[in-house]
Amino acid sequence: MQNETYISKFLDYIKLEKRYSSHTIISYDNDLGKFADYLQDLYEGISFKKVESIHVRSYMVFLIESGLAKTTIARNISSIKSFYKFLLKESLVKSSPVNVIETPKLDRRLPSFLKEDEMTKLLNDVEFEDSFCGLRDKLILVIFYQTGMRLSEIIHLENGDVREAEIKVLGKRNKERIIPISSNLNFLIKKYSEKKAIKFPTVNWFFVTEKGNKMYEKFVYRKVNHYLSMVSSKQKKSPHILRHTFATHMLNNGADLNAIKELLGHENLSATQVYTHNTFQKLKSIHQQSHPRG
Repeated sequence: MQNETYISKFLDYIKLEKRYSSHTIISYDNDLGKFADYLQDLYEGISFKKVESIHVRSYMVFLIESGLAKTTIARNISSIKSFYKFLLKESLVKSSPVNVIETPKLDRRLPSFLKEDEMTKLLNDVEFEDSFCGLRDKLILVIFYQTGMRLSEIIHLENGDVREAEIKVLGKRNKERIIPISSNLNFLIKKYSEKKAIKFPTVNWFFVTEKGNKMYEKFVYRKVNHYLSMVSSKQKKSPHILRHTFATHMLNNGADLNAIKELLGHENLSATQVYTHNTFQKLKSIHQQSHPRG
């Protein structure tokens, strides 16, 4: 029972203080639940306080022998690491048994993104409904593409966060950043805001459903997937692909890597540098097509 209480405290922490998305919270819950089940089955429900590195190594072997992908195993171990970091912070344990554990090395995957002509087709050629919902849907796509915001950040936008020439964003770990916006995006925002003020004058959430309720992740995902399907054959058509597209197109058009880092709200430059690989691939392709001996 104590183990369940610890997991519950941790989930409350990442939900209320860290403001992680519901999808991330569910992943942590699943990962820690599986670890607790493993401890119950093989070690008679040993308390998290008494877990040692040998138990975690044994669990990792179990995951490997289960035939899980490296990414899944790495995520499970990462979840346990974060969990014990919290337990240490709360003085619920004296040490972390996971600090000495090395997770499987992963092959770095390049972020998937849309081509510039695909984005042009999406924003210029696709017909949106001439209604409040149609205007909202287009604005969601434009904001994703022109700001690189995360899905959770867009969902939590309030009226006061969207200003004349900038958007105030509350990102991961409650870190605030300001993103400048273009005049054409500002025009679209004003148009949407006017319609929303008439339709839902008392609602403080910036983006709402047709009933005036706060948007949720699946709602936005379905909308983005629907419109991207009109212009792209890519398998992944999630809101995050528009964030990748923003960063890649900015870099391809000469933006400074540090500026992109700040706009994306990344903690470290290493997280942003992955986009340079896409740029390198583009340069390599141009060289092969253009050089006589390419």
